[in-house]
Amino acid sequence: MSDIRKKIVEKLQTLSDQKTRDSGLHFFKESIQLYGVKTALVSGLARDVYAEVKTKTKEEIFSLCEELFASGYMEEAFIACQWSEKQKKEFTKNDFSIFEQWITKYVTNWAVCDTFCNHTMGAFLELYPSYIHELITKWTRSKNRWMKRASAVSLIVPARRGKFFSEVLSIADALLLDPDDMVQKGYGWLLKVASHTHEKEVFEYVILHKATMPRTALRYAIEKMSDVRKKQAMAT
Repeated sequence: MSDIRKKIVEKLQTLSDQKTRDSGLHFFKESIQLYGVKTALVSGLARDVYAEVKTKTKEEIFSLCEELFASGYMEEAFIACQWSEKQKKEFTKNDFSIFEQWITKYVTNWAVCDTFCNHTMGAFLELYPSYIHELITKWTRSKNRWMKRASAVSLIVPARRGKFFSEVLSIADALLLDPDDMVQKGYGWLLKVASHTHEKEVFEYVILHKATMPRTALRYAIEKMSDVRKKQAMAT
């Protein structure tokens, strides 16, 4: 264990409490490892310790991130997510394979998937949008449920600003009939945020596919629409 991680672990153990741990476990169907530290405290710890490592190279910080991810503890993964995003000004195309590997090896629940993909992956894809093709053609076809969810949630932030709309629809097409509720919620969420700037188009997409789109995905997609459109979309 590196000295940096040792310091983080000791601080997380000090900040943990059983009530927070028990509460956190209720949000997950799968088995997860938690210290039981409130999210705001984890973020504060990430900022404080980052001040000590920010002069390190991107490669050194990525190595620390991998060590944190590999621990299996959610709070350590959240710190890794925060630190990896902070390197976005130095991202290169070669980082895509690193991020893909992290998802494959270390993402085992929706919270880490969404935190890492919304921010680190989202920032990468805005810099290098050609890699969205990998999400559409490869990630959506993965046997790993979190990789499939990642294909959708990695575009959440740019989609909220109206970017990559055709790619959003391509990902929704690829995931449309997936039976996994975590995947359905992921692409439904993506359609919902895309509807902030493309409501008419998302509504038309939902109406076109409502006969086959799983109800979970459909409800997520129309959540922010008008009551009239919601009623039309839900009508059998």
